[in-house]
Amino acid sequence: MNESDIRQLIDGVKSHKMSRKDFIRLMVGVGLTAPIASQLLSHAGIAQAADKPDYPPTKRGGGGALKLLWWQGATLLNPHFAVGTKDMEGSRIFYEPLACYDSNGGLVPILAAEIPSVANGGVAADGKSVTWKLKKGVKWHDGKPFSADDVVFTAAYAANPATSSVSIGSYKDRKFVKVDDYTVRVEFPEPTPFWADPYCGIYGCIIPKHLFEPFAGDKSREAPVNLAPVGTGPYKFAEFKPGDMVKGVINMDYHEANRPHFDSIEMKGGGDAPSAARAVLQTGEYDYAWNLQVEDEVLKRFEQGGKGALHMSWGGNLEFIQLNQTDPLKEVDGERSSLKAPHPILTDPKVRDAIALLVDKDSMQKFIYGRTARATSNYENGPAQFVSKNTKSEFDIEKAKKLLDEAGWKPGADGIRMKDGKPLKLQFQTSINGPRQKCQQIIKQACQKAGIDLDLKQVTASVFFSSDPGNDDIYIKFYCDMQMYTTTQQQPDPERFMDQYVSTQAGSKANKWQGRNTVRYVNLDYDRLYELAKHELDPVKRAALYVQMNDMVCNSHCIIPILHRPMVSGIATNLRVTPTGWDNDLAILKDWYRVA
Repeated sequence: MNESDIRQLIDGVKSHKMSRKDFIRLMVGVGLTAPIASQLLSHAGIAQAADKPDYPPTKRGGGGALKLLWWQGATLLNPHFAVGTKDMEGSRIFYEPLACYDSNGGLVPILAAEIPSVANGGVAADGKSVTWKLKKGVKWHDGKPFSADDVVFTAAYAANPATSSVSIGSYKDRKFVKVDDYTVRVEFPEPTPFWADPYCGIYGCIIPKHLFEPFAGDKSREAPVNLAPVGTGPYKFAEFKPGDMVKGVINMDYHEANRPHFDSIEMKGGGDAPSAARAVLQTGEYDYAWNLQVEDEVLKRFEQGGKGALHMSWGGNLEFIQLNQTDPLKEVDGERSSLKAPHPILTDPKVRDAIALLVDKDSMQKFIYGRTARATSNYENGPAQFVSKNTKSEFDIEKAKKLLDEAGWKPGADGIRMKDGKPLKLQFQTSINGPRQKCQQIIKQACQKAGIDLDLKQVTASVFFSSDPGNDDIYIKFYCDMQMYTTTQQQPDPERFMDQYVSTQAGSKANKWQGRNTVRYVNLDYDRLYELAKHELDPVKRAALYVQMNDMVCNSHCIIPILHRPMVSGIATNLRVTPTGWDNDLAILKDWYRVA
């Protein structure tokens, strides 16, 4: 199918000769993904019509208690400080964005009255502004009215460098204008195809101006509401024990009829993924278990219990290895892993290339993850338009040895390579998790055969993924040589996902380690491509730019992609949820219900 054929089909949707849904199905059949098909219609000025959820309850409440297991407990409840998924999810119980993403990557209005488009006048034809119309009658949990003032304030709060928000990239260098009490216009300095970046998904969550304004800027971490949220969501805050438990009660003033279904919600943290899987799939003690990163054979045994079922939502999440480009042992101006101190070993591309050859991805997928992962050589794994065909994976110990020889690392008497009197020894950390420890061992064995001594370190997951800048074991500080975890792609558009390698996003003491560039990758060519992609309205050219960025960072082997992972959840047989691989698990919590 060529461009002319696609344009004829789009004209058919415009003239109502073809439905939007049939167009998307046809595009998926020829190799595009649903999000890309939706984008083609959006660029053509055809407004998105959100699917109505299947939601039988005819009254608010009455569903009893909803019990969730998040084996990594939330440590704070401010979505703009949430560097770990657990904190994002904990915040999402209470806070809402203007819109979220469904399983097809389409936008679903939450606090917005409708999704902006060229057709309804919300998206400017030149791509330089978007106008949001807000729902009326929405109340904050303390009874105060929600308005455009809160929406504009949220942007100013996140964009202020003194706030040190992790969401700053979505709001800086943009103008947010209150048109009236229920209309906000976002103005971009350049044409901006990803106009949904501000105000959508986790970093789009709106916070109440009347409670956060006294703590804006450098007082942001002192706000009591960081730990006792007041949002607009379906549940009101009841109790929070950081790292352990979050509780909420039904919001009887929620802004959608007959919602929520449950009378209370409890998100229990701690434990591990296997025990969480067992508690839903086998024993039925809980209703929902998040992120079941468990060996596939174990999951199959639990499923035989009959209390629940496994659900996989494919998005763009990636299990990968980072090779620190800064020195984690050298302290400069009160911080380690500083951009002022290059890594003494891993800045050598031959060493990085050698390590990449020692990662047996296929064995990890086949013998550990099974159906819950796919081996990959790409950082960007979806939607299909953005997936590169220019990278490859190879496992070859002999090639790795040759590269290390060329880099001047010679085998010592004990088999460990030496250079300038120093051994080739690296510390490799990850969170405590069965599959990750097995993967660490596979990599360690291969590295040992090549002459690299890996010191394996495991950190409790609730600590490793904590948002606490005072803890040296958090992954965003990266105080070791190598680390492995899953980075989550929360949106079908790659702009926010690919900003993790922009040099100005490097984590540091100055930004309280909230910068998303954890590996401290610095490449001015990458920065240039990223800026071009931010303003390129042609979807084909824009996709090509992101493919180039993917190839640049993947082929540098500053990162080593391992596995493309879906969100794997355990769901009780009588629970009905709205899962999506393009947003948080709890993005559409308002539509969850239980059947008899």
